[in-house]
Amino acid sequence: MIFLTALPLFWIMISASRGGHWGAWMPSSISAFEGTCVSIPCRFDFPDELRPAVVHGVWYFNSPYPKNYPPVVFKSRTQVVHESFQGRSRLLGDLGLRNCTLLLSSLSPELGGKYYFRGDLGGYNQYTFSEHSVLDIINTPNIVVPSEVVAGTEVEVSCMVPDNCPELRPELSWLGHEGLGEPAVLGRLREDEGTWVQVSLLHFVPTREANGHRLGCQASFPNTTLQFESYASLDVKYPPVIVEMNSSVEAIEGSHVSLLCGADSNPPPLLTWMRDGTVLREAVAESLLLELEEVTPAEDGVYACLAENAYGQDNRTVELSVMYAPWKPTVNGTVVAVEGETVSILCSTQSNPDPILTIFKEKQILATVIYESELQLELPAVSPEDDGEYWCVAENQYGQRATAFNLSVEFAPVLLLESHCAAARDTVQCLCVVKSNPEPSVAFELPSRNVTVNESEREFVYSERSGLVLTSILTLRGQAQAPPRVICTARNLYGAKSLELPFQGAHRLMWAKIGPVGAVVTFAILIAIVCYITQTRRKKNVTESPSFSAGDNPPVLFSSDFRISGAPEKYESERRLGSERRLLGLRGEPPELDLSYSHSDLGKRPTKDSYTLTEELAEYAEIRVK
Repeated sequence: MIFLTALPLFWIMISASRGGHWGAWMPSSISAFEGTCVSIPCRFDFPDELRPAVVHGVWYFNSPYPKNYPPVVFKSRTQVVHESFQGRSRLLGDLGLRNCTLLLSSLSPELGGKYYFRGDLGGYNQYTFSEHSVLDIINTPNIVVPSEVVAGTEVEVSCMVPDNCPELRPELSWLGHEGLGEPAVLGRLREDEGTWVQVSLLHFVPTREANGHRLGCQASFPNTTLQFESYASLDVKYPPVIVEMNSSVEAIEGSHVSLLCGADSNPPPLLTWMRDGTVLREAVAESLLLELEEVTPAEDGVYACLAENAYGQDNRTVELSVMYAPWKPTVNGTVVAVEGETVSILCSTQSNPDPILTIFKEKQILATVIYESELQLELPAVSPEDDGEYWCVAENQYGQRATAFNLSVEFAPVLLLESHCAAARDTVQCLCVVKSNPEPSVAFELPSRNVTVNESEREFVYSERSGLVLTSILTLRGQAQAPPRVICTARNLYGAKSLELPFQGAHRLMWAKIGPVGAVVTFAILIAIVCYITQTRRKKNVTESPSFSAGDNPPVLFSSDFRISGAPEKYESERRLGSERRLLGLRGEPPELDLSYSHSDLGKRPTKDSYTLTEELAEYAEIRVK
């Protein structure tokens, strides 16, 4: 603000100049509106001893030296002036009083320039003062805005116009100030160098919306058509406000995502994209784009945009939700349990959105949950029927994944009803079918012979496991008067079970069906067949190796129970030795427990207690017929 001084420095200098030497004082610069007038204040001095009778003066334009023939603005001695100043210049001051004030009217741009005064006291007493005044012809008011205008802080804007024309006084008014505040006119003020200005002030509190607002000032002169206007744009400083940003974004895994952040501030803000405290991108700009190529679930989360400048900051967040199919489910829980225990299995996965989780076994749904990432399966008091393969399936609209897992239920052996013995021709096969977990050890006991054969005797016992079911087959060759007794025992670490295998005799059924007459005929046929087979086996035994040959059928055991009473002791002892060697796992000759004698034995047959196979079979058939 310009303050009015009671005693300007200019006049102090004039009063102090009464020292009797050459000197002049005038404003170094002065301004006036085009078409108006201007009064250039001027004072000069000369030595007191000169005491001139008349004092004259000359005003020159743009040069102080007469020899350069500068344009004469005013000359008191002759009144002869340059054509540009004819009718436009006159002296307002009294040269005798050392006042050289000059008035210029009807100002035009070509009159702008430097003005010099020359004192003429007569004779050689002439002096051109180096001091001069620069005239500036203007046509716009001067609007003064503070170097920094901050939103929310009161500001003062002034409009200043020169008021150095005594004939025309300017009047000031504000343009475009609506909503900013009411102007206050301070009036006419005098400057330090003796010039005058007209000042009007406007006080207001700017907002961010006022940034860039055009504020005008108009100077008009009453009773004339002269009007001069000037405008200034307000440069309002304010902190950032984020005005543009994505709302929540959903994107499918592998797609392209663009996140935009735009802020309004003055000056422009520093925009920064961040996630979890990590700067992803930043720049000084009004908007900033964050590009994410082929997004993954790892990029799912909250992204923050920070805008800041010297006057404050603002921040906002956006949530990026990456949609993807379920991951392969993981299964944590019991996979081995003992019968009767409670089993808890947890199946979990990760997806977006949350999946539908299902646990099933053999296409039967056991548990399911919707829009959850975990599924708990509880099986109280598990039984062998719960043993097997299970599947945990997770699915949403973007895909499906599944994981298989096995539940192993351990339990004591259970002998199934399929266990039995059956006769076919000269062979008896005993099946022991056991269900257990872990796999049991199976043993066959023949009580009549006090012999036990376990599955490790692979020459006699064939075993095959299918799931939890173990089938062991004991094969006996030969014929006997009565079905053998076979007891099957299965054992594991949870217990043991025994069962006397029921006998399903094929020969019994045959005798019952054909009757007595048919039995005699059949008996005769059997005698012929047995004789043929006996001769054939004798020949075959000569050519074949004594080692046991394995075929596609399970190994067999020729039971010692299938013997004929009254047979020669030599034959009986040899048969016992062969059977025992086989039961003890010794690698001897394969058992050939035929129920017929060799030719050499037949030659020794005429003993009291011995008889041929034919006679024995005849006796056996006779008993059957009776």
